[in-house]
Amino acid sequence: MIIVLLLVLPLLASLLLFTGKLGKHSRDFALIASLVEFAVALVAGYAFTFADNKILNLSLNLKQLLDIDIIIYIDSISLMMVMLTSLLIPIIIASNNNREVRNHNFYALILLMQMALIGVFTASEMILFYIFWELALMPVFLITAIWGGEDRKRISVKFLIYTVVGSFAMLIAILYLYTLTSPHSFSFESFYQLKLPYSVQVPVFLAFFLAFAIKIPLFPFHSWQAETYNVSPVQGSMFMAGIMLKMGLYGIIRFILPICPDVVAGGSLIFLPLILFGVIYGAIIAIRQPKLKKMIAFVSLSHVGIIALGLLSNNQYGIEGAILQMFSHGVNVVGFFLCYQMIVIRTGTDIISDLGGIASSAPRFATIFLIIVLANVALPFTNSFVGEFLILLGLFQSNVYIGVIAGLTIILGAVYMLKMYQQVMYGPQTIATQKFADLTTGEIMLFVPIIICIFWVGISPSFVLQLLQSAVN
Repeated sequence: MIIVLLLVLPLLASLLLFTGKLGKHSRDFALIASLVEFAVALVAGYAFTFADNKILNLSLNLKQLLDIDIIIYIDSISLMMVMLTSLLIPIIIASNNNREVRNHNFYALILLMQMALIGVFTASEMILFYIFWELALMPVFLITAIWGGEDRKRISVKFLIYTVVGSFAMLIAILYLYTLTSPHSFSFESFYQLKLPYSVQVPVFLAFFLAFAIKIPLFPFHSWQAETYNVSPVQGSMFMAGIMLKMGLYGIIRFILPICPDVVAGGSLIFLPLILFGVIYGAIIAIRQPKLKKMIAFVSLSHVGIIALGLLSNNQYGIEGAILQMFSHGVNVVGFFLCYQMIVIRTGTDIISDLGGIASSAPRFATIFLIIVLANVALPFTNSFVGEFLILLGLFQSNVYIGVIAGLTIILGAVYMLKMYQQVMYGPQTIATQKFADLTTGEIMLFVPIIICIFWVGISPSFVLQLLQSAVN
């Protein structure tokens, strides 16, 4: 029943918003609906823990009608992603101060995507997963195409083409694997039971990896990311960076690791260096970015590359660290975008060289921004430190050389983040920052759940790691 509510509540709220009957109350209704959804997610988390980490599931037998069983379920990995989605959606909705996108259709698309994302994270049947996967793409495409900035149509079409190509490759792999099951079934378990020879695992791996690498994105499939983040409304960028890209990482966990284990075990000298190159590339480009929003895009490219390295390290430390880092990255990048939005609202610019001296007139904002910056550079006692430490430990077990180089990228991360913070927060004030107002109480409240997560996971990660252990094993 809990899982049904997780899917049905945002869907019904979305459909009601699409009617337009709520008018000027659309934002309030969407926020209330998202908070109710978060409460249900907390109940699901409590029920999961109370049930001694047993899988919560709902099975609808539609064998006679559609020749499939619809199974939705929550294990500890799904629970992490459901909690992340449910936590960030209210923040994204509440942070929307742009009157141009305070539209009932805008909020309806956000809640529709929430439903699709939770479907992706709870599906246990391949066709159901694929339907939710495709459904999750359309709201972001429409948000970018309708409410995006300059050149939004071309960029949104580019995003759509990339994702459709990846989705088509994944569909081919799913249908091919279906033909190998006996009796034929689309359930995850039937796919996991296939003992594929290495020669079959390679093309299956490539098909799934293409779909997930585009979504994450990983180098060299990343060219849609910076443009789409830059042109999309801030809330759309939050959605993509904070939650949507986790679909690709989640797909690696659910499909590539269990279905193509031999390719993963033997591929450390093939695909890991390519991903590592993307991590370094993203960090170097981030250092050179003149605009804050594009810098965030390349910071995200570098960070998710580290997460992908952890997942493909093929050991428990790397995988546990990567899953924890998926949650932490989502929290931190949404906090980063919140800071970006408040800077742009107050100054009218995101050009780093036009900013400076903000800390002198806005100490509360400077303090919160510093916490988020330090979390992004994985300072001890922040959430990213635990995940990145485990990822590096896993990489050292998998390939020492890749582990060493990946560890050095943390230094690059500190360079671009701290350099940016110094330029924006300190030094002489500029024309744009002379009248920079400090945070209001309402704005501070937006950051409260983010800061709680940063320190809770950073100081006491054992609860989450114990939760993940059985599923990772």
